[in-house]
Amino acid sequence: MLKTCLAAATLALSAGMATAEFHLTILHTNDFHARFEPITKYDNTCGAEDNDAGKCFGGSARLATAISEARGRHENTILVDGGDQFQGTLFYTYYKGTLAAKMMNKMGYDAMTVGNHEFDDGPEVLRGFMDALNFPILMSNADVTGEKQLAGVMQKSTIISRGGERIGLIGVTPQNTDELASPGPYIVFYDPVDGVQTQVNLMRDAGVNKIVVLSHSGYLVDQRIAAETEGVDVIVGGHSNTYLHSDDEDASGPYPTMVGDTAIVQAYAYGKFLGELNVVFDEAGEIVSASGAPVIMDASVAEDDSIKVRITEAALPLNKIRNEVVGEAVEAIDGSSDTCRAGPCAMGIAMAEAMLERVKDQGIDIAMTNGGGVRSGIDQGEITKGEVLTVAPFQNTMATFRLTGAQVIEALENGFSKVGEDAGRFPQVAGMTVTYDASADPGARVRDVMIGGAALEMDKLYGVVSNNYLRGGGDGYATFVDAADAYDFGPDVADVLADYLTARTPFTPIVDDRIKPVGP
Repeated sequence: MLKTCLAAATLALSAGMATAEFHLTILHTNDFHARFEPITKYDNTCGAEDNDAGKCFGGSARLATAISEARGRHENTILVDGGDQFQGTLFYTYYKGTLAAKMMNKMGYDAMTVGNHEFDDGPEVLRGFMDALNFPILMSNADVTGEKQLAGVMQKSTIISRGGERIGLIGVTPQNTDELASPGPYIVFYDPVDGVQTQVNLMRDAGVNKIVVLSHSGYLVDQRIAAETEGVDVIVGGHSNTYLHSDDEDASGPYPTMVGDTAIVQAYAYGKFLGELNVVFDEAGEIVSASGAPVIMDASVAEDDSIKVRITEAALPLNKIRNEVVGEAVEAIDGSSDTCRAGPCAMGIAMAEAMLERVKDQGIDIAMTNGGGVRSGIDQGEITKGEVLTVAPFQNTMATFRLTGAQVIEALENGFSKVGEDAGRFPQVAGMTVTYDASADPGARVRDVMIGGAALEMDKLYGVVSNNYLRGGGDGYATFVDAADAYDFGPDVADVLADYLTARTPFTPIVDDRIKPVGP
């Protein structure tokens, strides 16, 4: 009898423990960058013929299907985004945030964080996007009380419910967003660790013990947030376009990446994957297990017919512009962020050479642009204006000015200051060669600089061409702000690149050692 009672008690306890566990599936995207249509393996727009042949990835129609199917497989799901819905294709140029809001509402997102590109057209456009959303957009590490468009509207965090459990969501944006975009002078950004921990403490005081951070700060910063905060269960990342996978040797790390008890995930970019993290929490809100993988949005995922029709309609005003053929590529021109943010890349070199070619008869010696300004590659074969606009979508204009040799060194020091951190500031150059040591102390990274075949002279003035974003101090190029003889109103970089490719068609990309790392 006693054994029977003990057995019954044990069974009841086991059943109670089982019911105490809470299963949550976190579906996530990041850095979508207006890729509403399917894309190629180079992240550029994929044509209808290739899409029908099963050669394309992503697109809103596939993403919608995958989200719906995932919801059907799991009882408790949330759908979140790690920022940077804005910018990247003609869709954004034409519609700004309107189309993104419609698609995200239709797919049923629960929250997103603010990416730096959400500020590309200032707080007013971001506010319009926010007003069109059916869910909150979050940013914990900024003081927006001085910005009238966002004050009282932008939330730092939110709490949602699933399966009778409350889940806290916290947003994080890059601390250097004032360098990366155009947030204006009235927003103060601060360390994400401080912003996150403050919100975690408030949520824990309110009895919320399952907390997810939506972070647009990059894979490395996400690991720091996990290490330096308490109470964060999951970080859904963005910004660094990091591909995580536990069974792919080409991935940057496992999915999830565990730092202490915190699970970090990210799903590359451009809607090519839908992240799917399955988390089991115990009664205290501690993670029992976390597993999953980014699901590739290839031809095996059917396209949602209604969304496909909507995107096709939205593309009609854009087709005349983007279908114009401007040249031919002998082979694919690499413009991947992994390459262009770490060293010379074929598309970055082409862009820098195009800019220098346009103004070299104006006494300009060198071109310097940022690897983060290269947003895509181009496939082998026909080159369209739409593809070029996807490579350089920001409507940046060329800026010319003069720097001393010493200031050129300062600018290069900034460019090499975050090598290995997926930072957009890595310089793509023309008219010069550089050797550098990324491991050296600040101010000593640049070793040798040759301009026009001659050694750089510290006191000599050199003519420089860049883009207006860097001229304004973007990506940390503060040296450019007070440059002499500045003219900021040149032609659009995309137009200059298109003309350059046209003049050299069929175009053969080059990658050389114009920027060369050296050891200590």
